[in-house]
This record gives sequence, C-alpha cells and structure tokens, in this order.
Amino acid sequence: MGRRPTKAADNPFCQARIMASRYNDRLLSKEGAAEYLGISVSTLSDYELGVTKVIPPDMVLKMADLYNAPELRNYYCREMCPLGGDVPVLELEDLDRITVRAMASLRKISETKELLLDITEDGVISEEERPSLKKVLRTLDEISAVTQSLKAWTQKNLQ
Repeated sequence: MGRRPTKAADNPFCQARIMASRYNDRLLSKEGAAEYLGISVSTLSDYELGVTKVIPPDMVLKMADLYNAPELRNYYCREMCPLGGDVPVLELEDLDRITVRAMASLRKISETKELLLDITEDGVISEEERPSLKKVLRTLDEISAVTQSLKAWTQKNLQ
C-alpha cells in the first residue's frame, strides 16, 4: 500500500498530517492518525478527500493539536464555517517576517486612532467620513491578521 497521498495531496488536513509524520511516523498512515483521533480510517479519508464538506469543529481542533498545525483552525474558520467568510488568511511565515509585518502595522495605529476619533467625535458618521472609516477597518484587519500569524507561529514553535 502506497504511503504518498495522490487524490488528497492538496488538502490542508492531509498536508498537515504528512508534515506531522516527520515527528511521529504513525501519522504517515491514515490508520495511525485515525487511531489517535478516535475516528475510522474512512472518516479521515472523507475529510482529506473533501467528501465531508464541513468537518466537525471539535475534530478540527483535535487534528490541529495532534498535527501541531494551528493553521488548520484558520483554514476551517475561513473556508468551512458559514460564519467565517471574513476571517483573514493566515500566513505561516518565519518570525522575522511576522515581526516586520507587525511593526509596519503598529506604525499605523496612531494615525488610525486619530482618524477614528475624528470620525466618531460628533456621534454621526457622514457620507464624507465613510471612506475614512473603511480605512480604519482595513488597518484593524491588517493588525488582526498579523496577530493571528504571530499566535499560530508561537503555538507551532513553542510546543
């Protein structure tokens, strides 16, 4: 029986399992991973082949923990959860790149704070202020994305 996935090779859950097998040989096979997860091999196959369109959230948490792949949580929230359409894409980068992105985002905080105060000062958001408010939201989204990347890097590397 071959050990390299073919049909599921692009699936993030399969990729995370294969990456985790570097540290735990039993995860190289679906049988070993399914045993750890407490599910059948066919259920794991369905997850990795995309047959199951929405994987139960508790199973995503188990896989993320077992595979040391916090990025699976982000993937689930962004791609599978009906409420997560606006979840930013988690970029798995080296710590130095995340730090540079964080510093660049943090430089914008003072300007964003002033802009937000100007917009909300009178308690009314006028039509002229709407583009500025959208700029504030974009900055907040950028900071959120960097925060999530740093959190995932920390969870992945400090275990």
